[in-house]
Amino acid sequence: MDGGGQVRGAAIGGWCEARFAALRDAFAANFAERGEAGAAACLAVRGTVVADLWGGWADHKQDRPWQQDTLVNVFSVGKGLIAACVARLIGEDRLDADAPVARYWPEFGAAGKAAVTLRQLLSHQAGLPALRAPMPNGSVLDWPVMVGALAAEPPWWPPGSGHGYHANTFGFLAGEVIRRVTGMTVGTMLRREIAGPLAADVHIGLPAAQHARVAEFLWPEGKAFLRSERNGGSLRPEAPGAGGLPGDQDMITNAYFNPAGLSGVGVVNTAAWRAAEVPSANAHATAAGVARVYAALAGGGAVDGVRVVDSGALAASVAEQVRGDDLVLRRPSRFGLGFQLTQPERPLGRGPRAFGHFGAGGKFRTSSCPGGPSTRSPSRRYSAPGLRRRLISERRCLSASLRSRAARLGRVGRRGLGGGAVAPVSSSDSRAAAASRLRSWERFSDAVTVTTPPGILPSSARRARSFSAGGSASEPARS
Repeated sequence: MDGGGQVRGAAIGGWCEARFAALRDAFAANFAERGEAGAAACLAVRGTVVADLWGGWADHKQDRPWQQDTLVNVFSVGKGLIAACVARLIGEDRLDADAPVARYWPEFGAAGKAAVTLRQLLSHQAGLPALRAPMPNGSVLDWPVMVGALAAEPPWWPPGSGHGYHANTFGFLAGEVIRRVTGMTVGTMLRREIAGPLAADVHIGLPAAQHARVAEFLWPEGKAFLRSERNGGSLRPEAPGAGGLPGDQDMITNAYFNPAGLSGVGVVNTAAWRAAEVPSANAHATAAGVARVYAALAGGGAVDGVRVVDSGALAASVAEQVRGDDLVLRRPSRFGLGFQLTQPERPLGRGPRAFGHFGAGGKFRTSSCPGGPSTRSPSRRYSAPGLRRRLISERRCLSASLRSRAARLGRVGRRGLGGGAVAPVSSSDSRAAAASRLRSWERFSDAVTVTTPPGILPSSARRARSFSAGGSASEPARS
């Protein structure tokens, strides 16, 4: 990085208050020292933006500099936006968290799900993280097909008996409830009732006229991923149960890869993906847009005199519903009604009531006072969509030998927050060996997931670390 602020031919733009100079320094270091490709970060305190930074490139050819209005696919960050929409409807008494989902969506009551409540669905207790039967190619972009299949699907576990992250089905499930009640898709409701009033640049279902603003998602290096691109993004086994895996491993695999493209693999940079509504995985946003939404949420549902969520409904939405061992992630997780809640294993902030949602294409958190969100509580939001796609690569590339085996076998396991990681499974493996390999992969993936203490920009170095305002570094919590 030279004295003019140039980083590999692209300048760092934006501004930062002097008291947050450490944030800009950490942001610049990501480019100068850690190979950052392109990123943006926005920080607000008590509803006021104190830093808005961007830099690098928005495409792999390095022809398009990252701009203030560059959008990025933020993957599971979208779940927090969905949760905000649901909280708004609860606050308007249009939804009741304790009502059966079938009250709003009658077809959902099939296959033993008649008693499943909206509260259970929103807190990942419904037992529907995956579809068992192989779905046809293209299904992920076909809303009626996906919600119809989910309505007919039997739960993988008795609803309410445990919780497991509905990585990709959450958006279809909650989104269909929203559609049944409002007559709007979740993307339309987000635009009209939350993003529009707040002037927040966040979208689920991006209009074609906005596609030119989107940064490319750079897929990890590795033959398995290159092969998946050529094959239209199909990274799942040919059929559930391939490789002799136990049923719960089928569930985990299918949660990320059935149907093809469910996690965005092979399709994330296409116009069809950007235009569709795959709410758990294809929200598009700027860093400032996400920060603006969370300015309102951290303020009890309102900012600058604009209220988008009732304060009581929001407080109920960020109250703990479940915590402990996650049946899908195989590590502890903690959820409210759609929002992820802070926990020692994956802190979202210093306070015990911090909430938000992680995502592969972006990262943010919001924290509030011990009494919960309020318009008076000090709050900070952090959003950095586009932080080095190389970080995503590092989460997926466990070793050269595993990558080559994945390419040969064409079979994968899981995971990544929305993006998907490969864990090869050989048909000759014993069930125990296959399960052991998958657990090893999960530990590796979790170990390099960055966390973001208040007001801090995470590094995308190979040893993912979280930088404090003072410039020190600490290893992220491991599960």
